[in-house]
Amino acid sequence: MPSLQPTYLAQLTFGAAGLAAIHRLGEARGRQDLFLRQYPEQLKSLRTHAQVESTESSNRIEGIVASPGRVRDLVVSHAPPRDRSEQEIAGYRDALQLIHESHADMPFTENVVLQLHQMLYRYQPGSGGRWKSTDNQIVERDASGSVVRIRFTPTHAVSTPQAMANLVSHYQGAIGGQFAQPLVLLPLAVLDVLCIHPFTDGNGRVSRLLSSLLLYHFDYRVGRYISLERIIEESRTTYYEALERSSRGWHDHAHDAHPWLEYFWGVLIRAYDEFEDRVATLKGSKTEQIRAAVDRRVGAFGIADVEHDAPGVSRDMVRHVLRQMREQGLVRVEGVGRGARWRAVPR
Repeated sequence: MPSLQPTYLAQLTFGAAGLAAIHRLGEARGRQDLFLRQYPEQLKSLRTHAQVESTESSNRIEGIVASPGRVRDLVVSHAPPRDRSEQEIAGYRDALQLIHESHADMPFTENVVLQLHQMLYRYQPGSGGRWKSTDNQIVERDASGSVVRIRFTPTHAVSTPQAMANLVSHYQGAIGGQFAQPLVLLPLAVLDVLCIHPFTDGNGRVSRLLSSLLLYHFDYRVGRYISLERIIEESRTTYYEALERSSRGWHDHAHDAHPWLEYFWGVLIRAYDEFEDRVATLKGSKTEQIRAAVDRRVGAFGIADVEHDAPGVSRDMVRHVLRQMREQGLVRVEGVGRGARWRAVPR
């Protein structure tokens, strides 16, 4: 496909900032392995928290929502979904878990992409696992839902199967060729998937799952501990701007991939920075661990949530530190007893 064809790759050049980003991420990957060896037990809580955040954020970007407590039940307790939104959330949960557990056995092929899409809709039989049958468009809508403008016209439905086959072939050829920098080839493959837009629905979620899978293939494991989807959601305006800028001229192989590459690298850099910050708190005191866990919380939370995010810390210690923080005006409590919820006070 356009971004991975040898002629397009050959004309790509990178300035000092781009080369520095690639180098910085390579160093972060090296430190990552050290942290995983040093703190395997402590990092388990980050894995669960990231999986909940990733499932919630990737769906919320597409307007698929459930209450925060309910998302945790679906992801952690594998509660059965109650409605269509929860079915799609549970599908993303299953697909992401499959990637975490079986990424080594999931090469980038058309069948794997179809499998990921099928899993998104596994609780809605007949909805997933097939290429689109009608043409689609990427549009911008106003607050009322009306189409304001067409951002991009993807590959025609009739050409989609061959386009995906070409994409996989070019990716495999590039990975094994002279231009084998995964931090360039990986985001370019995701860009092409988004431009092909191979499904009637679920393209954004599949692209985020595919990003996690391909990162695993090159030992960039930060998405297991820090939610890349949450970072994308928090920067969604920049996400859409970078995607639109890099898709202009895509059909004619005249697009500029740099905005998308820089955005993708920025998400990874932020994720690794967060990862290292959280590892640092694991090495700190129990009080620091609890305070850091509270700082990471968005909205109301319970004592069990903090206890879960601060492994090795007792519930009594969590209560003690929360009382201290309340006296300092850093948090407030809503309700009493077992149903009490805590919330950070805006600073």
